[in-house]
Parts: sequence; C-alpha cells; structure tokens
Amino acid sequence: MKAPPETKRADTPLARTSAAGTIEGYASLFGVADTGGDIVMKGAFARSLAKRGAAGVKMLWQHNAAEPIGVWTTIVEDAKGLKVTGRLDLSVARAREALSLLRAGAVDGLSIGFKTERATTDKASGLRRLQAIDLWEISIVTFPMLTQARIEAVKRIAARTPDDMRAALARLRAQEAALRFQHRLQSARL
Repeated sequence: MKAPPETKRADTPLARTSAAGTIEGYASLFGVADTGGDIVMKGAFARSLAKRGAAGVKMLWQHNAAEPIGVWTTIVEDAKGLKVTGRLDLSVARAREALSLLRAGAVDGLSIGFKTERATTDKASGLRRLQAIDLWEISIVTFPMLTQARIEAVKRIAARTPDDMRAALARLRAQEAALRFQHRLQSARL
C-alpha cells in the first residue's frame, strides 16, 4: 500500500515584498520538533533537491494541489534549515490575494508536502527523526505545523512620490498623443 503524502508546517515570519511578489523564508528547520512530533534532520532534503531542483517543487496555497500560486526559484539546505525563495504569479487571482495577506501580516507560514523515505522513531519520546524526505511541494499556509517555519521577507516596491506619478502620467499622455498622430497619418494615406 502506497503511503499518503505528508505535510509539515513551519513558522518563520515574512516581512518584505517586491512588485513581482518575491518571497523568502524557511520552509523547514533542522533539529526542531514540530507539533506532530517530527524532527527534520540536516541533509534530509539533499537527494530530493538534487533530483527535482527548485523547479520541480510546487508552490501551493494551503496544500491545495488545485491552487498553484507561483514558483520556487531557489531551495537550499543551509545550517538552519530549508531556505526558500519564490515568486508569486500575480496573473493568478489567488496569488494576488496571498500577496495582499502576506503584506498585511495575516498569513506568513510555510509548510512542506513530502513523502518520508527514511526515518527513525525514538521509543522513549515518540519523536520521529526524518533523515530522508522526498519533497513535493511547499505551501503558503495560515497555520504551519512547525511554528518557526515562516516567510521572512516579502519584498516591497519602493514608494512612489507624487512627482514620480506625474512624470509617469506625462509619459503615458505623450505615448497616447504619438499613437493618435500615427493613426491619423495612416488614415490619411488610405
């Protein structure tokens, strides 16, 4: 019988955002027990990342396979845990909603969806140590199982001044005037 996929949620806060919806954080931390009694060990993701790479790990909303909301651009194990950088696809309505919630601080959790490949259970404590994990997806979630797994950065677009906005409006008006002139020239030739 095939084992069902598992999910682990980690809490690490998300604080900066870019106009492109870039996010950064830790999806998992090494050596920290989550609320489900699992501890991810350093190196647990190595084989999966070598096989799949960041492009092969899906970015989902709340572990819902029907709601992909972006792509992970970088996933690496460092001394602390599984560090991730990704980009929300802002042409997707749910990704725009997620970005808004992230910026407001209403949502900031990350959670991994995986299949356990190798683990041991400590009989005295009942804690399961995950030594090898086949990572399938990383979700942005409301309540991560590992409370420290959080988005640490939602990169913000630089604030625009009124002068910046007036200059942008002037450029648009000039482009519109040029297009109208070009259209009149073409109509006169016909």
